[in-house]
Amino acid sequence: MEAITAIPFTLNLPALQKRAHVRPETEDSEQLAELAERVSELGRPKALYRESFIEARGADWVRIDGITFTSQALRWNLDKAERVFPFVATCGHEVDSISLPPGDILQPFWLDVLKTFLLEAARQHLEAELKMRYRLEKSSSMHPGSADVNVWPIEQQRELFALLGGVTPYIGVTLTESCLMSPNKSVSGIRFLAEADFRSCQVCRRQNCPSRAASFDAQLWQHIQSAVK
Repeated sequence: MEAITAIPFTLNLPALQKRAHVRPETEDSEQLAELAERVSELGRPKALYRESFIEARGADWVRIDGITFTSQALRWNLDKAERVFPFVATCGHEVDSISLPPGDILQPFWLDVLKTFLLEAARQHLEAELKMRYRLEKSSSMHPGSADVNVWPIEQQRELFALLGGVTPYIGVTLTESCLMSPNKSVSGIRFLAEADFRSCQVCRRQNCPSRAASFDAQLWQHIQSAVK
């Protein structure tokens, strides 16, 4: 298991203003810049991963280092894989210690935007390390709970954390009873070698999702369901 706890990041104010819908050269932009400065001082994005190996496959399941995951889409994606990389990346808890003005409805939203930038830094750093260390020139990933419930249930976060082991002591990420992660700007999943890019959005029918990165592909979903029977 590898923990990455010193991840560099830069907060670009124009990009922050755009993401937070704040106009430049306004009082709001000054307050956003001040908050970004505090986040720059306290922020500690982190990531954790391990190299794991597939031991067995069934019609709709795959066993990785003794842990069984049930998902047709994951089974299909890992059909030809032998090695995978379970991971967790996070913005870190440190910025949650920042005191915000009571009653202010904008600054909590801005802080959430800033935490997203920290998470993106953690993800990018993790992907770069896997690419350099393991030569994952072409890879993709899947995430429990990302897409329709029957794609890869969020409850399998428990199995993923068990596979990684020691997530909380190393990078501070915990699971709630409903299998959500804390800090909220955290992501978990399995990265694998892949010739074609796969996005969970391609097999998700959820409408009006702000995080959608690809359109639903009914043909792909039908192919996955038929391929693993």
